[in-house]
Amino acid sequence: MQKLVFKCPINNVSFGNVSLNLLREMYAREMVVAHFPIGQVDVGVYDKLTPDFKNWLSNCTENRFNLVSKDIPTLQLWHLNGSENRITPRQYLLSFYELNKPTQPEINLASLQDHVFFSSSYAAETFKFAGCDNVSAIPLGFDPDFGPTGKEYLKDKIHFGLMGKFEKRKHTAEILKLWAQKYGNNYDYQLSCCINNPFMDPQQLNATIGTVLEGKQYGNINFLPFLRTNSEVNDFLNAIDIDLTGLSGAEGWNLPAFNATALGKWSIVLNASSHKDWATPDNSILIEPAGTASAVDGLFFKENDPFNQGEISLFNPEEVLSKMEEAESICKKPNTEGLKLQQEFTYSKTLDNILEKIES
Repeated sequence: MQKLVFKCPINNVSFGNVSLNLLREMYAREMVVAHFPIGQVDVGVYDKLTPDFKNWLSNCTENRFNLVSKDIPTLQLWHLNGSENRITPRQYLLSFYELNKPTQPEINLASLQDHVFFSSSYAAETFKFAGCDNVSAIPLGFDPDFGPTGKEYLKDKIHFGLMGKFEKRKHTAEILKLWAQKYGNNYDYQLSCCINNPFMDPQQLNATIGTVLEGKQYGNINFLPFLRTNSEVNDFLNAIDIDLTGLSGAEGWNLPAFNATALGKWSIVLNASSHKDWATPDNSILIEPAGTASAVDGLFFKENDPFNQGEISLFNPEEVLSKMEEAESICKKPNTEGLKLQQEFTYSKTLDNILEKIES
């Protein structure tokens, strides 16, 4: 019976989603897990969990000090910033790095770990180039809570979707502005946006969106509130025909775009950073980067900060508009190559890769 200390957050953002899915795999394998939570445990978003799993997870958390031992390895799922503390002598870090210029503190913290698993080949190669010889790439998996709903959505419209925090790195403003210019108030088309940002005041976010749209009102752009359950996220992904989230300029994996593609939707994807690990010309509509720009936005990425320094990839707006038209022509056809991602990338394989390294 395998034993592991797992230090991770369980919450309603991507870190929590990955943690929860790995814990489900550990439960299925009857592993003995001492769960050390980062922050408040919140499983509310995961509305398909079984009572048995919830009880197991609760025991893993409540009994962690009875289960912990210096002979058990630790897997920590967290940022490099904050990864310096160890619970047991052997510690392995699973992290998500998005940019291209590791700082010395980031390199030092990576070097402190017995091994660092990055969620993308791009991040792993970036740190290897910086001199870290203890890093590798571990792909993430498709969330088993997602799947067909059997519902009929906007049958007579072409439905675009944009999901993820409103952020410079994700090109949210540019994507929104381009779509409004091309399709705004043309009711053959619909754009649904789930772009809430918990780090921005709602009034500030609304004002920013108003500025992006130049104060104009568009009846075919729908701004959704925060989706509180996995079932609601699954509904959103099933409802759309074309995903625009893949146009982000830097990602550690990009779960919304990946999950949409794996559900058979068509995603327009910037062929950069982590996207290269799962997006191909067969399963996505790819756009090559048109240069780079500083990631500094004054909010998440600050100039001369000891962490998160580097650049994001840019796109050519005219090419995006062209790719939107290309997506229109195929979006009502199932993305059969995209569906294959469900079997190609699983959290069972993710955990296999992690445990293989730990056990070696």
